[in-house]
Amino acid sequence: MAQRMSLLLTTNRTTLQNLSSKEFPLKVKATFEEVFSRIPGPVTVEWPMGERFAVALAHGTMSVEYYAPIGHDPQTPHEQDEVYFIHRGTGELVISGNRHSFKAGDCLFVGANVEHRFENFSSDFGTWVVFWGPKGGENRVERS
Repeated sequence: MAQRMSLLLTTNRTTLQNLSSKEFPLKVKATFEEVFSRIPGPVTVEWPMGERFAVALAHGTMSVEYYAPIGHDPQTPHEQDEVYFIHRGTGELVISGNRHSFKAGDCLFVGANVEHRFENFSSDFGTWVVFWGPKGGENRVERS
């Protein structure tokens, strides 16, 4: 069972969202060491050296992952809103052409379907990322 769960956790978020809680009880804790031990993940066209992310927790539309690119960030926009919690390292997150420098401890938001990419990041860079909500993101509310 543990081996099967580990294999399933390396699959995409959609698969994780479709798992029944009866078959797989809700996981409530993930450690950096356990999640990071599954990176690199499977080799894909986009990730010829293996996926540089691993799912830590998932429930409903929410998933928590750890992301640790090497050299460059090949990601494309995601269908859900996301928040990055920088775990280690420094660099810049480019969101729709605007650069935002970051360091460990910073928190950054990226809306669904928004072009973004990490650039100029240190070799030790790693971040937790939380995806949630409907495809297309939640409704934007302007605050005064």
